[in-house]
Amino acid sequence: MATLEASASVSWQPSAQDGPPGVGDPSAQTIAQAAQATGVSVHTLRYYERVGLMLEPVARAASSHRRYTRADIAWVSFLTRLRLTGMPIREMARYAQLARAGAGTEADRLALLTEHRRRVLDRLQEEQRNLAAIDCKIAQYEEKIR
Repeated sequence: MATLEASASVSWQPSAQDGPPGVGDPSAQTIAQAAQATGVSVHTLRYYERVGLMLEPVARAASSHRRYTRADIAWVSFLTRLRLTGMPIREMARYAQLARAGAGTEADRLALLTEHRRRVLDRLQEEQRNLAAIDCKIAQYEEKIR
């Protein structure tokens, strides 16, 4: 599940030989490192975990500190893109739920992402119209100043 969803940006995939994800993995990152790698705050990482946005539970070291795998980092990076493009947390949670459910939910995931894409394109078109209005006003001021 996690590897399918995160594979677009991560080449490493955990195997059964690796043991629990993140535990004993020298490439696993602390929460601070994961925050830096994903560009979100430590608080956001904890929040995403608390509200069920992670594909799988984040591994814990023997010290109980979180250990983020490459797949976790890729997933959070994708969640961040969804959030930055305006997807509500509720829809992100639905997407995560579908992704966790795995095979058989692809059509639902496609529909969710397609609808989100449509909304993003609508906002981009509105932004382009707004930018055109600003450009027009700039041109008017430039004409007066010359």
